[in-house]
Amino acid sequence: MKCTHIRRTMLIACTIGLLTSLGLGAESAHAQAPAKANTPVNRASGSASTGNSSQAFDKRRELFDQMSAISGIPWYRLAAIDQYERTITKARSKSRQQLGEWIGIYMTPSQWTGLLNPDDEDQFPLSIRWFSGAGKDGDGDGLAKRTSDSDLLYAVASHLMKFGPSEDDFSIGVWQYYHNSRAVQRIRQFSRIYAAYGQLDLFEHAFPVPVGNNYSYKGTWGTKRSWGGYRIHEGTDIFANHGVPVRSTCYGIVEVKGWNPYGGWRLGIRDLNNVYHYYGHLSGYDKNISVGTIVKPGQPIGWVGSSGYGKPGTQGKFPPHLHYGVYRDRGLIEWSFDPYPMLRQWENEERRRLKRR
Repeated sequence: MKCTHIRRTMLIACTIGLLTSLGLGAESAHAQAPAKANTPVNRASGSASTGNSSQAFDKRRELFDQMSAISGIPWYRLAAIDQYERTITKARSKSRQQLGEWIGIYMTPSQWTGLLNPDDEDQFPLSIRWFSGAGKDGDGDGLAKRTSDSDLLYAVASHLMKFGPSEDDFSIGVWQYYHNSRAVQRIRQFSRIYAAYGQLDLFEHAFPVPVGNNYSYKGTWGTKRSWGGYRIHEGTDIFANHGVPVRSTCYGIVEVKGWNPYGGWRLGIRDLNNVYHYYGHLSGYDKNISVGTIVKPGQPIGWVGSSGYGKPGTQGKFPPHLHYGVYRDRGLIEWSFDPYPMLRQWENEERRRLKRR
């Protein structure tokens, strides 16, 4: 271990010497670094910072606004990347963890310091730059720390600053960063949601039909289906009268609208947790709903029906009900999970809100 440390130290020293001889000393390497922010250097330090508390939203918005002022990148685009990273970390909790205290951006040691860098804990911007690492000094303290909120955010902003200010330029920048078209789509969607509402606290939910006594449901996720071959039931059926309003359960964006042989007239909404909300067997859609529409909890999106199990327009093969399903995105694939516990929670929360009025 001692010899390895000595070799790393010697190589870094030689690298710094070479860069200095080329006129790339520490002073010039930091010439474009932003002035030191008021926010102190942060480290991951507990659940309060990773949750959706008021303090977490305020701290993150402060960091986004500071970096937006430095880079010229709108805060909602930075917020969209941060939130996408946060959802991927949640989906891959065994292989990723939040590095900063408030910011959710994740980079591996080799991404941060450079693939060929012999020191995967390198914090010197000069040697990181030499090895083409992504790490940057975002708070002006002379170090590029992978656990610093400002440094993480500045590293991503520096990448995006290589591209133009338009939406297409932003998409190209995101593609060059992730090389994943699904990531580009999600981040653009998140950006539009944040821009539409102008805030980060967009995680409230509503029950998918008006709360009352005119519907019934139970947990049926995973049970066998018969029509269309062997498959399982990927959702919860909420039985209600034909024409009962169906509402968005979340802040999100309409991703899919149209006919599906299984779900009939169906709608798909993507939320900021990267969860896809599926509404099936509708009798029709609200006139204000189309692909790309930004929606909020409780907003009408259609009506309960009995469409599906056949070609477009097939109706009445089963009692009217809403099929509600949820799917989580892992970055490359999506999988279904049981919505029943969430539905019970949202229903109870809405009943309590109604009682307080």
